[in-house]
Amino acid sequence: MKYNTLGRTGLLVSELCLGTMTFAAGEGLWKPIAGVEQELADELLRLSIEAGINFIDTADVYTDGESEKTLAQAIANLAVARKDLVIATKAYGRTGPGRNDIGASRGHIMQAVEDSLRRLRTDYIDLYQIHASDSITPIEETLSALDALVFQGKVRYIGCSNWYAWQIMKALGLSEAKNWARFDTLQAYYSIAGRDLEREIVGMLNDQHVGLLVWSPLAGGLLSGKYSRENQNPEDSRRSAFDFPIVDKERAWRIIDVLRPVAEAHHTSVAAVALAWILAKPFVTSVIIGAKRVDQIQQNLSAVNLTLSDEEMKKLDKVSALPPEYPGWMVPFQNINRLADVPRF
Repeated sequence: MKYNTLGRTGLLVSELCLGTMTFAAGEGLWKPIAGVEQELADELLRLSIEAGINFIDTADVYTDGESEKTLAQAIANLAVARKDLVIATKAYGRTGPGRNDIGASRGHIMQAVEDSLRRLRTDYIDLYQIHASDSITPIEETLSALDALVFQGKVRYIGCSNWYAWQIMKALGLSEAKNWARFDTLQAYYSIAGRDLEREIVGMLNDQHVGLLVWSPLAGGLLSGKYSRENQNPEDSRRSAFDFPIVDKERAWRIIDVLRPVAEAHHTSVAAVALAWILAKPFVTSVIIGAKRVDQIQQNLSAVNLTLSDEEMKKLDKVSALPPEYPGWMVPFQNINRLADVPRF
């Protein structure tokens, strides 16, 4: 297991992060996603820690808060020292029937963090993330509330999830101008079947030294190895009940056609290759993996020991390449000869 700094901070986190969206029994939206009861949650956490994972991600909305409770119980059952774990959780989603039981307002954030601290049985949260972009609350209000939590010691680092590049840049500018805590991470969807992040966000992350935490690296199970052009609706698959995230399926089948022979050459799974491809990207800080079975977590953990050759990476990059989109095709065109102007030393 390798470890990377969390953004530009000095905190080290494992390149794989245990995602707990599957923890606890859920109803409604969570029924096809979750269902991992306490005993299995303990085992998944144990296997993850033994493999070197020190980073765990959850959210207050996962199974209506039960994910945080199950995680806390698993930590207690395994007698893991709190200082040895980096725990990340999130706030934004609806947590009650009230008008203000949702969003990134100061009021909701302050209530949400207290609730998460109680469910997680901890005095502090290592990484507190705003789970979505709030179309109502001013970014200034959200940032000032997060800064207050850092000052109080209830939160140590802050991040966001599913934000536009321009919103993150605005937030970083405000934090610098007002001397507030800054976003150290972005948690975002990224997979070999969904590389949209590379258009604008990756460049911004590199420039501003913001870490990238990848959610759904297997595109909601589409890259698990169970799916193919011939078998688009396998039995007992999450996507059959919850077809998310959005993926261009025809493009995905072409990618899987290239993933399979690479997996066979390494005597491993399609999922492991898909994860190894992401881990090879230098802008990725940590990849969040989830599981509902022991064999799934073991398969995902194996990706850290898989090194793809330059030729394999080229093949995978080529089949999954994004179609040109303005200004992405214009900027390189206008800079064809620009590098010649750079002095060599």
